[in-house]
Amino acid sequence: MPNSEQVRQIVEIITREVLLAIAEDEHRHQHSLGESCTEECADGICVKTCFDRVGHVISAGAERLTSTLGGIPSDPSVAKLIDHTLLKPDATPDQIAQLCYEARTYGFASVCVNPTHVKLCSDLLKGTEVKVCTVIGFPLGASAPDVKAFETETALRDGATEIDMVINIGALKGRDYTLVARDIAGVVKLAHAAGALVKVIIETALLSEEEKITACLLAKEAGADYVKTSTGFSGGGATVADISLMRRVVGPEMGVKASGGVKDYADAKSMVEAGATRIGASAGVKIVAGEKEMATTRVKTATEPVKAY
Repeated sequence: MPNSEQVRQIVEIITREVLLAIAEDEHRHQHSLGESCTEECADGICVKTCFDRVGHVISAGAERLTSTLGGIPSDPSVAKLIDHTLLKPDATPDQIAQLCYEARTYGFASVCVNPTHVKLCSDLLKGTEVKVCTVIGFPLGASAPDVKAFETETALRDGATEIDMVINIGALKGRDYTLVARDIAGVVKLAHAAGALVKVIIETALLSEEEKITACLLAKEAGADYVKTSTGFSGGGATVADISLMRRVVGPEMGVKASGGVKDYADAKSMVEAGATRIGASAGVKIVAGEKEMATTRVKTATEPVKAY
């Protein structure tokens, strides 16, 4: 586990590079002054940045206000934390309609579906509190930033109100943090302009602990609302250890979503206790049933007469 000083140095470097990337995007001129690259290292972690022109001077101490949209919900019901999910490639419209029906019935936070189903879900859930969540760059994260931006625009137009995007995992592992930051920031800019949340899937099963920390910091500095563990398509899902690590890295106000392998109420409860504020699961109905069963058992135990011996 990196020490606090190493994490501080990583934050400083990543913050500077993200702000440089955003400044370049916002103030782009028509002319180019040639390619320029810089590289900085802290305790073996190097950040390489290349840009086409000389950027405006940005203070290394600049800070971004953390979004509170992913904060801990006041409703203690586990249903309100669940993104009821169906991302199988063979999902039919009838199955998606059933997903929406269950979400309305149990009061789930959202339905999470592939982009092709967003319009249907938006129509079926109109007038309810259930949000429509979709996935971008799913499941590999290897789409170009412009493609992810186009996917996001289309999904928002179709009625999505929450965007779960997959980072460029290869770029992260190759330490091209500027590309990862641009990737996230591009989606965040579009989504926030439309009033939508962004959850950044970092695919924990493919990352080292150092890479998980870096991915969380990049997502936070790019303005995302949540960090999310997994797609469920890379051989591993959420773990208590990963949720705990992600919570420590992003702090108390940013959202953390546990996704992949959350199959029952006990799993969901352990994730929430570790710091998760949203649960992505296809077993939402089973999880809620488990919560009700647990509550019934507690009430029954509490009201049983005390035996005199």
